[in-house]
Amino acid sequence: MTHTIREKKKLLARVGRIRGQIEAIERALSEEADCERVMHMIAGIRGGVAGLMAEVVEDHIRTHLVGPDRSALNADAADQLIEVVHTYLK
Repeated sequence: MTHTIREKKKLLARVGRIRGQIEAIERALSEEADCERVMHMIAGIRGGVAGLMAEVVEDHIRTHLVGPDRSALNADAADQLIEVVHTYLK
C-alpha cells in the first residue's frame, strides 16, 4: 500500500480512534458496564472500521482499478477488490 503514503496520517488517525474505542470497551467490560452501553460502543467501532475500509477501498479503486483517463479497467485489481469485499462482508 505504498500509494497510501499521502493518506497515511489520516488513516493512522482513524486507526488510533478505533484503538481508543476498543480500549474503552475493554474498560467497560472490566467495570461490568450495562450491556446497552457496551453494544453502543461496539456499534461505534463497527462504524469506525467501516469508514476505514471505505477510505482504503476508494484509494484502491482510484489507484489500481481505473486508468489515468478513468476509462480503462484493471481486471486483476477488480478481482482482488471483489475478493476483499466478499471476505469483509462475511
